[in-house]
Amino acid sequence: MFDQINGLPVHALIVHAVVIFVPLLAVGAIVYALVARLRTKIGWAVGLLAIVAPISALVAMLSGNKLHQRLLDQGLKGKGAEILADHQGFGVLTFWFSLGLGVVTLVMLAMTLRRSASLPKGADIGLAVVMVALAAVTAYYCFRTGDSGATAVWGEY
Repeated sequence: MFDQINGLPVHALIVHAVVIFVPLLAVGAIVYALVARLRTKIGWAVGLLAIVAPISALVAMLSGNKLHQRLLDQGLKGKGAEILADHQGFGVLTFWFSLGLGVVTLVMLAMTLRRSASLPKGADIGLAVVMVALAAVTAYYCFRTGDSGATAVWGEY
């Protein structure tokens, strides 16, 4: 299922969703956390991204594992195998951090979207700090994953 579609690696197709949805989730979560007056306007989009981004990262990770195994079975070794191992490690971290960001974002949405409910100031600030920190770490690992993947495909090794 996560190996190929019409001879193309699923990984090469799904990574495009990851490089769009994960950074959008990070930016959306930061804006949602820091600009309370925009929450009712962007809440639906941030909520959707909180679900779609981790799913796309999961599919990319699983399809990447299949591709990595196929390349190893075909004899990949040396520097190329090391670069792919680094890429795989960054991809795993991207998935877990995007999942964490998605969960925290959904919690914040659930606690703030209803007009009748408002969080105590300390809880609002605490969740905002966690969201911004997770967004920064998630974006960093998304970049590192993409950069190492590009190096694996196009770099000289």
